[in-house]
Amino acid sequence: MVKEKGYDKELLNVTPESWDFCCKGLVLDMEDGNFLKLSEDGTVLRASHGTKHMTPEEILETYGRKEWKHFQTMSGMVSRSVKYYSYDNYFDLPGALLCARIVDGLNKHSPRRKYDFWKDIVAAIQHNYKTSAFKENCGIYFPEVKRNPEKYIQCCPDSVKKWLRRLKDSGKILLLITSSHSDYCRLLCEHTLGNDFADLFDIIITNALKPGFFSQPPNQRPFRTLDNDEEQEVLLALDKPGWYSQGNSTHLYELLKKMTGKLEPKVVYFGDSMHSDIFAAHHYSNWETVLILEELNGDHVMSPTETESEPIEKRGKYERHHPKALNCASKQWGSFFVDAISGKEGAEEVNTWSCKCVSAHSTITIPSIESIADLPLDYRFTRFSSSSSVTAGYYPKPPRSLLLSGEPMVTK
Repeated sequence: MVKEKGYDKELLNVTPESWDFCCKGLVLDMEDGNFLKLSEDGTVLRASHGTKHMTPEEILETYGRKEWKHFQTMSGMVSRSVKYYSYDNYFDLPGALLCARIVDGLNKHSPRRKYDFWKDIVAAIQHNYKTSAFKENCGIYFPEVKRNPEKYIQCCPDSVKKWLRRLKDSGKILLLITSSHSDYCRLLCEHTLGNDFADLFDIIITNALKPGFFSQPPNQRPFRTLDNDEEQEVLLALDKPGWYSQGNSTHLYELLKKMTGKLEPKVVYFGDSMHSDIFAAHHYSNWETVLILEELNGDHVMSPTETESEPIEKRGKYERHHPKALNCASKQWGSFFVDAISGKEGAEEVNTWSCKCVSAHSTITIPSIESIADLPLDYRFTRFSSSSSVTAGYYPKPPRSLLLSGEPMVTK
């Protein structure tokens, strides 16, 4: 943005204090340069113009206490928009701070303007993350990660590796589906799972370009073979396990039918992006979905008596231990799950739109794979769909903020 597009050099100076702005669940209103935290009914709970916090009075004047104008379109999540962008995963999240600081910089020169910088953000993303960037060693991101992968990539816990092996040894078919290209996928997996990571999976699909992998018709998104990380011939169907590129969930499901001998094999899909992973797999493919939501690490609560309902060998790692939280709630934005209506004195807390999406589109939600890795493979989780409670599907326990807001807890 600075070197190629001429934006303010101040963007290159990022202090740890500014990280507090980054919070999953924010929506950027591109036209006004405002970031919004929305309730489940679409009203604005908190907002900022650029990085500048908006007061309740400013929010009321700008948005009122009515549904945000793009809420119906956004809540459908069927497509992206040129008018807004929602930040729902940690890979995207630094971009929120970047965009907010761009708004701050533009305001110095021309306040009360409409903002048209998104095209430059898209160009920067393409410059850094295009399919060929890893091989060409271009952009800023891939060269830096390749030089020092240990700095940026955490090793996978042994418990998770053992869990994957147990699943495969029990006869389950394991899939790895990523939008990363095969060369970058290999770098990540070798450092997280080991050089023999490919042995853990029956099918590996790279450059899947989710959510299109689920939403696009097969004729528009055929699978391709790979040779030395280069995409080769188009496949009209999948007929055997292996490593493929692009593709679609329809042809994948046909292969799973063939491999399992079942007319309707059950697929459980794990992901960390509501839009690209969870909503897409649930809405288009009707797969079971497990949302990885790190915010549960910092928002987890459990009373001393709650652990007595099951024998110790049936409890997951997070029920036996109390690990240090890996993240904290943003002071500027508050809880991911609940908040009070802006400007209303004594207002009861309401659930956020992000919280509503969790219970609407995921089968269960967990803070990490590690939290379930020690459980028996036949462990029966309580699903969100098993009751009307928005807390039912959280494992190992619902977030503290939801319980404190008065949402009844459902137990098995």
